[in-house]
Amino acid sequence: MIAILGAMPEEITPLLDALKDYEEIRYANNVFYLAKFKDKELVIAYSKIGKVNAALTATIMIEKFKAQKLLFTGVAGALNENLKIKDMLYAESLVQHDLDITAFGHPHGFVPGTSIFMKSDGNLNVLATKIAKQKGINLKSGIIATGDQFICEQSKKDWIKNTFKADATEMEGASVALVCESLNVPFFILRAISDEAGGGAEFDFDEFLQSSANISADFILSMIEEL
Repeated sequence: MIAILGAMPEEITPLLDALKDYEEIRYANNVFYLAKFKDKELVIAYSKIGKVNAALTATIMIEKFKAQKLLFTGVAGALNENLKIKDMLYAESLVQHDLDITAFGHPHGFVPGTSIFMKSDGNLNVLATKIAKQKGINLKSGIIATGDQFICEQSKKDWIKNTFKADATEMEGASVALVCESLNVPFFILRAISDEAGGGAEFDFDEFLQSSANISADFILSMIEEL
């Protein structure tokens, strides 16, 4: 079983439209879609926005539906000035930028018993690079910073970028990474850039959400086909 997870309906709708035939299972105040693609068993869901929702949904996909790999598809805001709207980025590692117990002498993003940076699966990343070459896509890699905040202030953008050397920011990835790392499930996080996380980001996000999500979802299906 392979899990495909997004945060919003717009991020998984292109997948469901492509698959057409699926079963809906309602559980834990959410809907999980079971489908087949190229002889692969899939469970697909959107988590709702934010770290807690994403962690809950990822855990259910692994524990209840027995997912053995997890692929996340969605959008993110750029921190790296070389990333532009509709560019594609996969996470080599992820960090929680809003995790703060610095009052006790710890660095930002750290709590005892967990890593600051969580690394994604190398084999899935290699596969993604191969798919990108086949499609003629300039797929980039980097650090993704996650927090329960939509970033649209330049000062906050600069702080996250400088503190974690992060390339993009979003609201779910690191929590999914923590779940997968804890449960020994290989994971891959793909983000299409929907905004540049600065002034006016909310307007760019609304305009480019669907087109960016479509790009990301198509790429994920191509990965599934090769797994």
